[in-house]
Amino acid sequence: MPRPPTRPGPSAEVAAFLDKVARMPAVRAASTRPGRLVFAVDATASRQPAWDRACALTGEMFLATRDLGGLAVSLAYWRGFGEFAATPFLTDGAELARRMSTVTCLGGNTQILRALRHALAETQHEKVGALVLVGDAVEEDIDALCQAAGELGLRGTPVFCFHEGGNAIAGNAFRQIAKVSGGAYAPFDSSAAGTLRDLLRAVAVFAAGGRSALARLGGPAAARIAGQLPAPKAAR
Repeated sequence: MPRPPTRPGPSAEVAAFLDKVARMPAVRAASTRPGRLVFAVDATASRQPAWDRACALTGEMFLATRDLGGLAVSLAYWRGFGEFAATPFLTDGAELARRMSTVTCLGGNTQILRALRHALAETQHEKVGALVLVGDAVEEDIDALCQAAGELGLRGTPVFCFHEGGNAIAGNAFRQIAKVSGGAYAPFDSSAAGTLRDLLRAVAVFAAGGRSALARLGGPAAARIAGQLPAPKAAR
C-alpha cells in the first residue's frame, strides 16, 4: 500500500493556518455579544480517538475568547445510518464537553453536506462567524459540497477544514470547501492533540473578534511562513 504524501510538521501546518486566517477580513468587531461558531465533527466509527481528543479540547475555544465577548457554539455531528444532530448554541464550555462525552462514534458514511446546510440555515437566521469541519474522509459529491460552501462564503461565514490523516481524496475535497467559502484548510496528525488545540483556539478567536483579535493571539509559527499563502481578495 503506498504511503500518503509527506506533509509539513504540525508547527508549520498551524503556522500556515494562522497566517491565512490572520490575513482574512474581520468577521465582526469585539463586543459583549458572543461570537457564533458551528463546530461540526465526524462521529463515524474511525473517529472515536479524535472525538475524545476534540471533547477534551473544547474548553480551549471558550477560554481563548473570554476577553472578546465570549463564544456560542453549536455542536453538529454525523454517524451511523443517516444520523445527524446539532445542539443549540451553547456558551458554556463544560456543557458542550458534557454533551460530546455522551456521544459514541458509530459506523456510517459522511454527511458533511448536512453540516454545511445546518450552518447556512443558522447564519441566515443570525450571523455565524465561522464553521469548523473536523474529519478524515469525504464520501459525498464534491460539487454539492462546494455549492453549499460557496453559499456560506457569500454570507460571510468561512469554513475551516481540519483534516486528520493523509487521505488524498479527502484532503482535496476539504481544500476546495475551504477555498470556495473563503476559509482555510489545515491537516493535523492524529497523535498531535496540541495541533488541533491551536487550530480550534485560532478559529474561536477569529469568530469572536475577527482578524485583529487573531493577530493579537500571534505566535512565532505564523511569522515563519508569512507570505507563503496566496493573498486574500481585496475587500469591496
